[in-house]
Amino acid sequence: MMSKLTVYTGSPQETRNLGRLLGSLASGGEVYLLTGNLGTGKTHLVQGIGFGLDVREYACSPSFMIAREYPGRLMLYHLDLYRLDRIEEIVDIGVEQYFNNNSVCVIEWAEKGSGVLPAEHLSIELEDLGDDNRRITFVSHNEHYANVVQKLREALSLESEVAWNFQ
Repeated sequence: MMSKLTVYTGSPQETRNLGRLLGSLASGGEVYLLTGNLGTGKTHLVQGIGFGLDVREYACSPSFMIAREYPGRLMLYHLDLYRLDRIEEIVDIGVEQYFNNNSVCVIEWAEKGSGVLPAEHLSIELEDLGDDNRRITFVSHNEHYANVVQKLREALSLESEVAWNFQ
């Protein structure tokens, strides 16, 4: 079952707030695959996911480390495949160790890992529309993530302090 939701944010803080909401909905075992060019707000979204998981640290880009771990209500694994050029490099880092029921795994530049990343995931595409405006599209790749997208849609329709513009 596929479900899709597009959300527009107008600042890095709104992108983080959206991530916080997504993180608060996590129950464990989630895999979020992020795509988007440099500067589209992927790390801002991950920071918010961390806040939604009660992570006390400020998540920063793991570009030079490939993977970072943040303890919270659930463990947050934040991976960045930007510096990896071959699928063998992704396999060699043992990426499957980050997929478990006691964690949320968020992978930036996920398109580099297609073929070795889980088929069941939530795809999140971020696009820069200029002036800090972002289009963020969520696409579910199984029933669990379709439910997550539905809960996100419902939560956004109830938000009053941020003027969310979503489809």
